[in-house]
Order: sequence, then structure tokens, then C-alpha cells
Amino acid sequence: MKRKHKTYSKPKRPFDKPRIDEEVKIKEEFGLKNKKEIWKAEAKIKSIREKAKKLISASEEEKNDFFVRLKKIGFDVHSISDVLSLDKKNYLKRRLQTVLVDKKFVRTPKCARQLIAHKKVFVGEKNVSSPSYVVPIELEDKISLKQSNKKNKEKKQEENTKQTEENKEWKKKQNKLLKKK
Repeated sequence: MKRKHKTYSKPKRPFDKPRIDEEVKIKEEFGLKNKKEIWKAEAKIKSIREKAKKLISASEEEKNDFFVRLKKIGFDVHSISDVLSLDKKNYLKRRLQTVLVDKKFVRTPKCARQLIAHKKVFVGEKNVSSPSYVVPIELEDKISLKQSNKKNKEKKQEENTKQTEENKEWKKKQNKLLKKK
């Protein structure tokens, strides 16, 4: 069995106030569970940058292959300097959780995270249950919600309207009885 290694590294200075404030804003903006997800994004971007640095002296064909792979993920890169200027926010924008909010399937990142965790989201034909799934550009238009979920919501809305009408009628009857007394 292969040993799993950490996919991130903790900050060198754990109590750095500006970094903590920045992480709190990012965590709120993208609806992340904890700061570990931010550190994982930083590690991914760091590894992409390291690959780009190694490709500086490589042939144009290798560079273009690298750029094509990054474009499939969803990064708009045309040169090594574009790759080196990538930020953790660029990576976080490609997560399934954020893409659902951008495509207006849900209103908030927290709601998107809950739908994904409850296996209500399909990317293509595949059911994805990880909010950190990086959505490729070609599959971005093939994101869909589970159909029964929409039907259930419509039924619940109809039931709620019936219940509110019944409640109004009941209140009217109660008011009439109270007035008679």
C-alpha cells in the first residue's frame, strides 16, 4: 500500500495577522470549510509554477503542451510569465463549488458545498461528491443537478402554499368564533 503524503504545508509563521485576515476573507468568499483548503490551493499553484520554471529552457513544443494542459483546466495562460503570475484565487475559482455559484445553480458557496456533499451534482455523467473537484473547461457546460431534487422542491412549494391557505382559513374561522363569544 502506498503511503499518503500531505498535499500542503502549513505557514511558517502561524500568527501572522495580515495572512490570517487575508485567509479569512478568502475562506468567506469561496465558502471553504477550513484554511487547509487554502493551503492546498497554494501548494497546487506552487507546483504548477515550479513546472513552469523548469520549462523555461525547454523546447517550444513542451511549453505549448504544458499551456494546453493548463487551458483545459481553465487557466488563461499563453506564456511562462502568465503561469508564474497565477494566484491561489485563480485555482479556487476553478473548483466545482465556485463554478456552481458562478453558473447560478445556487446562491451561496455554502449551499453549493452542501449539494455536492449530498451527491446532488453531476459533472457530465459522473456524480461528484467533492467540492474541491477542479472542473475542466469542456465539462463546465455539462454540470447538472439531480432531477428528483427539482421535482421535490416544486412539490414542497405547492404543499407550502396549500398549508398557508389552510392556515389562513383556519385563522379566519377562529377569529369569527372569538368575535361571537
